[in-house]
Amino acid sequence: MPVITFFSGTFCQKEAVVEQLTDRTGYRPITDESVVARAAALSNWDKKKLSAAFEPKTSVFNKFTHEKERSLAWVRLAVAELLAEEGLLIDGFSGQLISRDVSHVLRVCLIADLRFRIEQAMNAAGLSEKAARQQIHRDDEQCAAWVNTLYRLNDPWSPGLYDIVAPVDKMETGRIVDLVEENLRSEVIQPTDASKRAAADFVLAARVGVALAKEGHNVDVTARDGAVSLKINQNVLMLGRLQEELKEIAEKVEGVESVETRIGKGFHRADIYRKYDFEMPKLLLVDDEREFVQTLSERLLMRDVGSAVAYDGESALSLIEEEEPEVMILDLKMPGIDGIEVLRKVKQTRPEIEVIILTGHGSDEDRRVCMELGAFAYLQKPVDIDVLSDTLKRANEKMKRNKAARS
Repeated sequence: MPVITFFSGTFCQKEAVVEQLTDRTGYRPITDESVVARAAALSNWDKKKLSAAFEPKTSVFNKFTHEKERSLAWVRLAVAELLAEEGLLIDGFSGQLISRDVSHVLRVCLIADLRFRIEQAMNAAGLSEKAARQQIHRDDEQCAAWVNTLYRLNDPWSPGLYDIVAPVDKMETGRIVDLVEENLRSEVIQPTDASKRAAADFVLAARVGVALAKEGHNVDVTARDGAVSLKINQNVLMLGRLQEELKEIAEKVEGVESVETRIGKGFHRADIYRKYDFEMPKLLLVDDEREFVQTLSERLLMRDVGSAVAYDGESALSLIEEEEPEVMILDLKMPGIDGIEVLRKVKQTRPEIEVIILTGHGSDEDRRVCMELGAFAYLQKPVDIDVLSDTLKRANEKMKRNKAARS
C-alpha cells in the first residue's frame, strides 16, 4: 500500500480531512508525537529533547553539541523504520523527512488563505482576530523553518514538495478526501521493487546517520543498494583524517557494503567542522568585560570546549530559563545584578548547574559567601588556563555524577 503524508497550515481543517480519510480507507494515522515516542524508545532520549528537532529555535549551545541534529537523526530513523508497515497516514512534520526517492508516498498539503484561517481560529478556538493572526504567523514560521532546514526552501507550501495541494477554503472536505482516494489508486503511487529498495536505502542511510551522530558527527548521508555516500558541508582542518573516521564508523553499520565521502557546497564556508566531544559540558560564560570573555571563549574552544556568552547577570538568568547550561563560569562584579545574586538565583532555581566563580575584584568574604551558596570553585583573575581547564573538568565530572544519581 502507498504511504500518505499530510502537511498542513493550522486552522485548515486537517483534522476533519484526516478523520474522513481514515474512516474510508482504514489507514492508520501516525502523528509527530507517536514518531517522537518511537524515536525515544530507539534512542533512550527524553521526548522533549527529541521534539525540539521540529522547533525553529535552536539552542545557543547547539553549534557545539549538535543536539538538534542528533535528535533529528533519531526521528528520521523512527520514520524510516515505520515505512515497513502497511496503511500509514503520517500527519505532521515527520512525513517531510521521507526520502524523495521513495515513490510510493502520496504527499498532501492542506492550506487556505489567511482570512479563512483567521475566521476558523476565531470560531473554533475562540481567539480574537489579533491573537488568531499572531498564532497563525508563529505556526507558519515554524513550518517555513522546518522546510528550509530540509530543502533550503522558504515556502512551506511550495507545490513542488507535494503531489496534492488542496485549498481547503475552495474545496469541501469530502471532495479533498475523494481526490486523495483517487490518487491512492493511481499506478504511479503504488509500491514497486524500485520504491521498496529506495525505502530500504532510506532506512540504511538513517541508521548510518544515527551511528555518526552518536560519535559527534553531523554530515549528510545517502545510500543506494548498500553503497553509502557521506557529504561534508563544512570546512575541516584535517579533511583526510575526518574522512577516514567517518568511513570507519559507517562501515560498521549492518548492511553497508561501501562508503564514499564527498565535499558539499557548504565546504568552503568560513566556519570549521568540529566533532562534538560528549565529555565536555554545556558551558556558559558570564562576564561584563567583553574582550576578556571573548578571548576566554576562544581559548577554551582551542581545547574543544565550546561556550555560550552572556555579558550581564540579567541576560545570564534569562538564558538559563530557556536553555540547559551545565556549568557556568561567573564574574562577581557586574552592573545590574552582580555575580553573587546570580549565583544565589541559579542555585535556587537550577541547583544542578555547577558554578565556577572567576573574579578579579573579590574578597575573602566574597569567597566565603560564594562557597556557602554552593559555588563549585572560586578563582581569581588572571587565571592560568590549565588551572581553569582542570577546574572545569572536575565541575563537569561532579555534574555528571549528580545527573546519574538523579536518573
